[in-house]
Amino acid sequence: MKTFVLILLTVILFLGLCYANPSQGREVPSLKEVFSEYFKIGVALPVRAFSNPLDVQLVTKHFNSITAENEMKPESILRRGIDGKIFYDFTMADRYIKFAQQYGFVVRGHTLIWHSQTPDWFFKDNSGNLLGREEMIERMKEYIYTVVGHFKGKVYAWDVVNEAVDPSQPDGLRKSLWYQTIGSDYLEFAFNFAHEADPQALLFYNDYNEFEPRKRDIIYNLVKDLKERGIPIHGIGMQQHLNLARNIEQIEQAIALFATIPGIIIEITELDVDIYTDNVTKYQTVPAELLRQQADFYQRLFQVYKRYSHIINNVTFWGLKDDYSWLRGFPVRRNNWPLLFDEKYQPKPAFWTIVSEN
Repeated sequence: MKTFVLILLTVILFLGLCYANPSQGREVPSLKEVFSEYFKIGVALPVRAFSNPLDVQLVTKHFNSITAENEMKPESILRRGIDGKIFYDFTMADRYIKFAQQYGFVVRGHTLIWHSQTPDWFFKDNSGNLLGREEMIERMKEYIYTVVGHFKGKVYAWDVVNEAVDPSQPDGLRKSLWYQTIGSDYLEFAFNFAHEADPQALLFYNDYNEFEPRKRDIIYNLVKDLKERGIPIHGIGMQQHLNLARNIEQIEQAIALFATIPGIIIEITELDVDIYTDNVTKYQTVPAELLRQQADFYQRLFQVYKRYSHIINNVTFWGLKDDYSWLRGFPVRRNNWPLLFDEKYQPKPAFWTIVSEN
């Protein structure tokens, strides 16, 4: 047993030394320190990261903001008893708060109101029928008051409403169960309830493909209207799930447009850069040329972020390292390498390009 423990500690020490001294022979700078004058650098984590010493080492060196990948979403917190009574389980979510307090991170809350990862039964009565408008408003209020209230003063920002825009709809809004039960003004109720539950928290509308022209304009008009009517919304969360074919000029145009809304800030909430541009191609190992293209893409992207650092106050990566990425299972199961660190905790070419200019 002692021999096994000694071997294990030796392996951990070896990997730690490899991480601290990459093959390039350069000391690995801290991302949060490199970008300290621009914005916070965040990471979305699975709960298992807290019990892995190498994960903790990587997280604490490079990041100063964390997001729960799934543990603060409705399906992870909501419970229903056999009598149909709703209750809440914060066991896993509280681990993020404990970790953040231990190491001095800020926490982004993700997410309160979403069409996905919210149990269908939450929208129904005990007979399985959809709730009426007033009943659903009260259920939303109770949920937001309970969750935001539980984390009051511990979560600095919430993605209050997530992915509500659907450009294919005449009014631009997704016909989710929130929309069906309450109506289009469910967003207004959500932001008001979140603000009432924690008046100090920053409240965001969060979405993907937010730079595509039609969707960009819908989001702009939606947020601008909410803001002008006095609804307590403070920012737009730009997910930034990107791939190598995306147009960085469009991304900058979207940031510039959103920045014109008075009183609105921007956070990059779920950043990754997929090496694939289709759902068919698969690689067992990543081609060096794609790593070079990815590095160039990240470099140009961060140049944009820095130009708008007066309006962007957080850039969060959706995953700690490549083998933790959700893109290894979505939209198809395959190897993918979308982040700054590889499976062995080593910084990739993309890492070096974004830190090289600072």
